[in-house]
Amino acid sequence: MAEPTAAGISSLPREVREQLAELELELSEGDITQKGYEKKRAKLLAPYVPQTQGVDPALQKESRTQMSVPSATPASASSSSSSKFHRARSGGARDERYRSDIHTEAVQAALAKHKEQKMALPMPTKRRSTFVQSPADACTPPDTSSASEDEGSLRRQAALSAALHQSLQNAESWINRSIQGSSTSSSASSTLSHGEGKGTSGSLADVFANTRIENVSVPPDVTATTSLSSARPAVIDLPPAGIVKGMHKGSNRSSLMDTADGVPVSSRVSTKIQQLLNTLKRPKRPPLKEFFVDDFEEIVEVPQPDPNQPKPEGRQMTPVKGEPLGVVCNWPPALEAALQRWGTTQAKCPCLTALDVTGKPVYTLTYGKLWSRSLKLAYTLLNKLGTKNEPVLKPGDRVALVYPNNDPVMFMVAFYGCLLAEVIPVPIEDAGGQQIGFLLGSCGIALALTTEVCLKGLPKTQNGEIVQFKGWPRLKWVVTDSKYLSKSPKDWQPNISAAGTEPAYIEYKTSKEGSVMGVTVSRIAMLAHCQALSQACNYSEGETIVNVLDFKKDAGLWHGILTNVMNKLHTISVPYSVMKTCPLSWVQRVHAHKAKVALVKCRDLHWAMMAHRDQRDVSLSSLRMLIVTDGANPWSVSSCDAFLSLFQSHGLKPEAICPCATSPEAMTIAIRRPGVPGAPLPGRAILSMNGLSFGVIRVNTEDKNSALTVQDVGHVMPGGMMCIVKPDGPPQLCKTDEIGEICVSSRAGGMMYYGLAGVTKNTFEVIPVNSAGSPVGDVPFVRSGLLGFVGPGSLVFVVGKMDGLLTVSGRRHNADDIVATGLAVESIKTVYRGRIAVFSVSVFYDERIVVVAEQRPDASEEDSFQWMSRVLQAIDSIHQVGVYCLALVPANTLPKTPLGGIHISQTKQHFLEGSLHPCNILMCPHTCVTNLPKPRQKQPGVGPASVMVGNLVAGKRIAQASGRDLGQIEDNDLVKKHQFLTEVLQWRAQATPDHPLFLLLNAKGTTVCTATCLQLHKKAERIASVLCDKGHLNAGDNVVLLYPPGIELITAFYGCLYAGCIPVTVRPPHAQSLTATLPTVRMIVEVSKAACILTTQTLMRLLKSREAAAAVDVKTWPTIIDTDDLPRKRLTQIYKPPTPEMLAYLDFSVSTTGMLTGVKMSHAAVSGLCRAIKLQCELYSSRQIAICLDPYCGLGFVLWCLCSVYSGHQSVLIPPMELESNLFLWLSTVSQYKIRDTFCSYSVMELCTKGLGNQVEMLKARGINLSCVRTCVVVAEERPRVSLTQSFSKLFKDIGLSSRAVSTTFGSRVNVAICLQGTSGPDPTTVYVDLKSLRHDRVRLVERGAPQSLLLSESGKILPGVKVVIVNPETKGPLGDSHLGEIWVNSPHTASGYYTIYDNETLQADHFNTRLSFGDAAQTLWARTGYLGFVRRTELTAASGERHDALYVVGALDETLELRGLRYHPIDIETSVSRTHRSIAECAVFTWTNLLVVVVELCGCEQEALDLVPLVTNVVLEEHYLIVGVVVVVDPGVIPINSRGEKQRMHLRDSFLADQLDPIYVAYNM
Repeated sequence: MAEPTAAGISSLPREVREQLAELELELSEGDITQKGYEKKRAKLLAPYVPQTQGVDPALQKESRTQMSVPSATPASASSSSSSKFHRARSGGARDERYRSDIHTEAVQAALAKHKEQKMALPMPTKRRSTFVQSPADACTPPDTSSASEDEGSLRRQAALSAALHQSLQNAESWINRSIQGSSTSSSASSTLSHGEGKGTSGSLADVFANTRIENVSVPPDVTATTSLSSARPAVIDLPPAGIVKGMHKGSNRSSLMDTADGVPVSSRVSTKIQQLLNTLKRPKRPPLKEFFVDDFEEIVEVPQPDPNQPKPEGRQMTPVKGEPLGVVCNWPPALEAALQRWGTTQAKCPCLTALDVTGKPVYTLTYGKLWSRSLKLAYTLLNKLGTKNEPVLKPGDRVALVYPNNDPVMFMVAFYGCLLAEVIPVPIEDAGGQQIGFLLGSCGIALALTTEVCLKGLPKTQNGEIVQFKGWPRLKWVVTDSKYLSKSPKDWQPNISAAGTEPAYIEYKTSKEGSVMGVTVSRIAMLAHCQALSQACNYSEGETIVNVLDFKKDAGLWHGILTNVMNKLHTISVPYSVMKTCPLSWVQRVHAHKAKVALVKCRDLHWAMMAHRDQRDVSLSSLRMLIVTDGANPWSVSSCDAFLSLFQSHGLKPEAICPCATSPEAMTIAIRRPGVPGAPLPGRAILSMNGLSFGVIRVNTEDKNSALTVQDVGHVMPGGMMCIVKPDGPPQLCKTDEIGEICVSSRAGGMMYYGLAGVTKNTFEVIPVNSAGSPVGDVPFVRSGLLGFVGPGSLVFVVGKMDGLLTVSGRRHNADDIVATGLAVESIKTVYRGRIAVFSVSVFYDERIVVVAEQRPDASEEDSFQWMSRVLQAIDSIHQVGVYCLALVPANTLPKTPLGGIHISQTKQHFLEGSLHPCNILMCPHTCVTNLPKPRQKQPGVGPASVMVGNLVAGKRIAQASGRDLGQIEDNDLVKKHQFLTEVLQWRAQATPDHPLFLLLNAKGTTVCTATCLQLHKKAERIASVLCDKGHLNAGDNVVLLYPPGIELITAFYGCLYAGCIPVTVRPPHAQSLTATLPTVRMIVEVSKAACILTTQTLMRLLKSREAAAAVDVKTWPTIIDTDDLPRKRLTQIYKPPTPEMLAYLDFSVSTTGMLTGVKMSHAAVSGLCRAIKLQCELYSSRQIAICLDPYCGLGFVLWCLCSVYSGHQSVLIPPMELESNLFLWLSTVSQYKIRDTFCSYSVMELCTKGLGNQVEMLKARGINLSCVRTCVVVAEERPRVSLTQSFSKLFKDIGLSSRAVSTTFGSRVNVAICLQGTSGPDPTTVYVDLKSLRHDRVRLVERGAPQSLLLSESGKILPGVKVVIVNPETKGPLGDSHLGEIWVNSPHTASGYYTIYDNETLQADHFNTRLSFGDAAQTLWARTGYLGFVRRTELTAASGERHDALYVVGALDETLELRGLRYHPIDIETSVSRTHRSIAECAVFTWTNLLVVVVELCGCEQEALDLVPLVTNVVLEEHYLIVGVVVVVDPGVIPINSRGEKQRMHLRDSFLADQLDPIYVAYNM
């Protein structure tokens, strides 16, 4: 059924309109469900809806013309009594302040325009458990479908008829909807047990049947997602299915998988990413033209003025004067004098009436009582608080007034008591919070006055003292109830002098940033302001006024407490609490007391209209002035119109509506004077929003959608003068058609911010200047904080507040206007009580708009997302500005101001610090951020030779470095005698049979196994004989060794060598996660063409188990031999390879990019490597080293299995997994054995840093001492993790660890050990480099602490016999010193090539035997490491006596992300992201179709998941100039990490795209 439009509703009979309004109220109060509401509403409207309206109303083009000038006739406002907006009876109900039918229609029209070109925004995926909003949610399954079965046939029929009607011309919007529908429903059903995942796609099946749809795959319902266990799996090396190095990088994936980058198309994620890409392809705002150079060839765009933008054309304005302030003979010389006069001569006259909770008058304070009680209080304050010699208060001291909003009587007595005692009252809110504390501190307040009831309600400590509020100074509390006051002696009189410039009171105001300042008002200003108000409002003695405002500040204080006494008025004070229960109470008070004046806000007008049916017989004919104090809000005009149209029949006179404009600094700025009956009402200004955004007044002609209708706020106050100055820069007078800040000069204004001299000068002492910059006159003006202009007939118009000003790319927008647009998008289903906050945050050189709204507890995901995407379109269309972030938070969670509004600055603070806890969020950085630098274009045509020559001309040497020369180092006969490791072992078994080589420890630190030279030799022989007998293997066959870390692995290795077989060490599968770990084993067995597997009995059973069969085909394993019980059979002959170039072993490893690569190590390389390590670390047989590493590949394997046999030292072996049950194991072993050299991995170091960081005292108590350690080496194939090594050194320096001990190694696939710190030579050096330059492949050294600097550490010293050169990876030409390039290596222990099934010679040659394109070193054969780095000559001296060349590794070339033509290292982005919020445990980034995807592990509660989305987006934009495409929030332990502690980002990417991560939330940034 179609919704009737606003005009349609206004034409319905009155009783139907009222019934509709009643329904809305019931819905907003929660007395009726959404379904019930829709049924009843449909029933009511059925007779009036024409049958042809079967089409979705939002798609109907509204052809109705609108009135160009909305006049205050009943017709234009009659729809308000049953407006489409839900009206809350309680709560802030901010929505109604912004209601404007014209604006609503404009928004609908703008959205209809969008709908034609609408594209599907991908809806975020969220885990349903994450955001339980209310208990109601917990017991009813969430309604994931937008039209579920039992919702009454009405809506479904309407939807279907509309669908069929549209199926041909508008298939796209249905597709979009179905995609969104199914995506949420599938995400819901994948995490909930009830299978209620019937999204819209279900109910649209028949529509799809009749519609041809091309190129759209509706994503399947992925209910059976395999969720990774929440604990991080022990350690997994996971290559994606079947990727082996040896195929060319470009071709490898496409042949294996279905789509371009190896992901099955059917995944839900890839569909969403496709949607996102389609959305991002839409034309954006035009990019900006000009650039400015930031610092160093880093180009950021600067917004340039639009040549077509409107410019002011008027003449310079002249200040406008108000009428002179009349001199009335009987005006008192001071306000206190007026009180004395009325209190003594008219004691019985009523002064103030307070109401009880039900709105009935409960107490009336007479002038006599006010005078006598104020006197008593003044006397008590001055004489009874301290001793005679040491009074607590002296005249001029500041005193806080803490009174509840429902007790105006006590407040008024306290206020006047302070004035009579000549102390300065500072009225504040009792629940003021920290910022109020700042105000109290800056005012030097030590005393607070309050009521007995209020004091009892304050929180107290156990011994009965009042709790000190956060940020508040220590206060003495004084109760001012009559019974505690002392009667003043007859002869005591207060000192009432004529009003001067001394301070009278301080009114607090909250600035845009949230700080609270005190505006000081002098006694003369207080008096002059009362006089001006009396004259403007034409107050006469004895009139009754009704005040609905806060009486502690602003107009409520000025009229209801001050001007009241000046004119002997009678004020009826209606507190906020009464308005909440009885919204009509103020109207009833006006009627009952025949009040002449009422002081209200737009909110009160709306509440009265809502409750209006409750009471038919009220009359407002007595009102001569209805002062609307937020009339300065541009959105007040429709409230006034609607109220008038409803209450004109109750005697309200049109001319009685008097909007006014006020500000804490300038007090009342302007007020509309009560009109003459019958005179024409003032006109309206209909302004172009586009003009306003450029600060120019243009009557709106072109586009009726973006018009702002404003009413005037009357004329300047009597005795005042007003000018308009430019809002920023010097106070230059505006032109007549320009918007600026309103400034006022008059005796009736604030004098300063108390205690803040600097800010005061800029606000209270402004001398306007002309365009030439010279001052205009010498009269100081006060800035009001309001933006506006002076229109025809000197009428003042206000278009917004300075505090709500959002300046984006040089254009000004008003926060209130954007709130109004948000509310005009049917917010009833989504937004709770219209609570929307709009503010701007500064990100990447510009302000960005953030919209935060409270979401109704019963709002469905679909409705919310629909509303969010429509708000974005509406704001874009009407204000021509993009929204950076739109967030929905659960109802009632935004910080509130004392009277229930939204506390904007606190909301902003929560947003920026990640504590807002949204339940829905949509970021649009792609559409908003238009000032990114231009993508870098690589310069073509510069050959390697010219780069080289350029370097030489610049005096730079070629970047190369080498270790000590092997030829000059004399080694013992070992090298000459034994070329093969097998020979060395046999020699040791004969020469030193009982020398222990290996010692294996368990978690308790006890030795479980040892091996001497002879034992190792004997065991190896027995394994070799088994291989020959049982395995029937020949020399050269490959054998997979599958063992846990230990000595069995070592014996099996040498057994293979003795038999002439080629060992391949493989990490055994993990029994708890077979499905994840076994396929990798299977793959290495297949790729290495192993003829046999050697393993233990336990693992053998595991390989053949039923669980294993589920993961791989167990029937196809090669021969499996267990080595637990070996026959004692001697080997006839130990195999000796014919040449040292023969293969010794294969080293298989999975790289972080998910590539499985095996490299061939020859006997010569093995001997060369062991010799280099022996020399570098000075290893010999009397030494002990401790190794806590995984022994399966790379340098870890070499240290565990090979080095001890070669050098004869003893290795203490500590399996890293034992540390999980005993964190102390590694450090206590090192201490106990007094180890000088120890090797570990980053994972081990991180475990100790995180796990033992706070237990250093305990380590001391256990007697652990690390002063023996000379080198502690981290074995790694990555950029050194300086922050980790530094924190490790700092943490354990207390137990003797030398700061120089910790260093790292560097190796790669082609050469497992290029650098290793060793014992001699200079300490590792560190440098700071500029991150921006690194992206351009340049190295620029900067000072410590420079912005965007990165700390890099040298990766140990280059090993003997190793040479490195830095090469341009594209041109293969050598680079100069301190240039970033690929590290190439030449050394005797470089691997001899990849072991692949496909003998891909080109890749072999390219990676292992490649030459420089020219230069001296062009004859040498180099191996490419695949890592980027640079060489820098230092001032240190190397062992050779030369200057030392340091090698710095920056990162793997495979891992880098090419984005915007720049090269990024994932770790740099990840480091930035990890810093943004305490709940980010780990983070990984990768790219997919040029979108940057950031995955963060959340270690806090799931409510924080969405807080991370804006923080991550902001930090990556600010620090890396990149826009994040997708933010994925997952559980801890989801990011896969391999045995070396490196993140496996490609594996993560594949899991994400295959929809296997079970994320908590996925945000697709627009």
